[in-house]
Amino acid sequence: MGQTIVTDTGFAPDDWTGHAAPLVEGVPANGTAVDIAPSDDVAVLAGVLARLTFIRVAFPSSADGRGFTLAKRLRAMGYRGRLRAAGHVLADQYAMARRAGFDEVEIDAALAARQPEAQWLARADWHAHDYQARLRGSAA
Repeated sequence: MGQTIVTDTGFAPDDWTGHAAPLVEGVPANGTAVDIAPSDDVAVLAGVLARLTFIRVAFPSSADGRGFTLAKRLRAMGYRGRLRAAGHVLADQYAMARRAGFDEVEIDAALAARQPEAQWLARADWHAHDYQARLRGSAA
């Protein structure tokens, strides 16, 4: 079993078939997808965001939150394409990933077995789990 993609509707197989170049190697002139490491500077993408259709941000550890910051920065810079968190993202972090700007999360088979789909779906209504909105007295 390969990678599992988690969205607001649950688990799905990976439907993305393109090639993502590691950002550390630079974006190829005709490239439309990049893989970003937590230590990468996404500011170098400012001039090419409009042509990128897929960005995958690596999470080497569930304790490493830099990927959430990178997602927020990419969305603030104007990126509108598919944004994927990949690696050690836990079900408890799903709502945070969605609020940061990720469209989906990529996990391996071992994590999918330890944290089954029901655990992820319990956090799929990520707007409802926004503590700041609850503090303000609204659900949005």
